Amino acid sequence: MFRIPLLVALALSVAFGVGIASAVSALKATVGFGAIALGPWVAFPDAQTANADPYARAHRARAGKLLYGGAEGLQFTAAVDDAGAKLSAACSYDITGLTPPARFWTLYAANENDVALRPGPELPSAFNALMVLRQADSSFVIHVSAEAQPDNWLAIRQAGAFKLVLTLLDTPTAGSSGVVDLTMPKIVKTGCGDA
Repeated sequence: MFRIPLLVALALSVAFGVGIASAVSALKATVGFGAIALGPWVAFPDAQTANADPYARAHRARAGKLLYGGAEGLQFTAAVDDAGAKLSAACSYDITGLTPPARFWTLYAANENDVALRPGPELPSAFNALMVLRQADSSFVIHVSAEAQPDNWLAIRQAGAFKLVLTLLDTPTAGSSGVVDLTMPKIVKTGCGDA
């Protein structure tokens, strides 16, 4: 007598459970479609606009983030270095070169869940266009390491994977199709552990 309703309830609970799990997995896997990759740097220019696909909108709603409009800014992330190896806090890296044209930019390290890494209250955990030391040709070198470095040092924790987040604010490239012609800073591994 209760066999058929029990089987229907079991089938519905399995269907809903698998559906919810696959939706959460899809939201964790991508910010959306239309990614632009410039070396290790990846941006989703349409994720902030009214033309965003459903995955980008759901990702934005799930994260609870206020993203920049098309003409306000563009956020690039890098989870690998220029050689394609995953960024690891056990290694040190140099970010070298210039940023694309922007009135202001910020750079920080984040974990895989997009939470900014805070290695300590007195350690430098972020850089911006005003505080970076530049060379004579306006280029810069930022050392990303858990160990103290001279000049521009971006401190990270000593364990786990991380990614770099570069945000360009008030940039002409955010609203144009010329974003694929930009030259981004290079991310070069300089060593790992005691080696």
